Amino acid sequence: MKLNQLSDNVGARRDRKRVGRGPSSGLGKTSGKGQKGQKSRSGVAINGFEGGQMPLYRRLPKRGFKNIHRKQYREINLGNLQSAIDANKIDASKTVTVAALQSAGLIKTPKDGVRLLARGALNTKISIEVAGASKAAVASVEKAGGSVIVAALVKAPSKNSAAQAKVEG
Repeated sequence: MKLNQLSDNVGARRDRKRVGRGPSSGLGKTSGKGQKGQKSRSGVAINGFEGGQMPLYRRLPKRGFKNIHRKQYREINLGNLQSAIDANKIDASKTVTVAALQSAGLIKTPKDGVRLLARGALNTKISIEVAGASKAAVASVEKAGGSVIVAALVKAPSKNSAAQAKVEG
């Protein structure tokens, strides 16, 4: 067999539909789109429309609450912290801060602070400063001989808040 003799199996390829080519083609005049109206035109998008009936997304009750002011923490596990210490990315003799975690590549940005979680094991004595920590994580760090300092992240005041302070004062 040669490359120039290769061909598809019979029925593997179909000819494309040629619409709007007369009544004998079966797809003439309206091209299989029915009669007039929005759906027979291009650019149709009627998602969720149920023909005038109240749509499902409006019939179902609204439930719950989404707090838009909720604090978002970066989470870091003890196992990841220990592996960074083992790889000499973090100096265990100094206090581990958000800046140290960023330079080690454990977090990108602190968001509203860093929260320490207990997944994994820590066997190095460290002092770590975070915005929050689980009870199990604090217990694990203290068991290894270290300490956890829970302090809220202080963000730099924005220009807007400085302008408001001048107006109030």
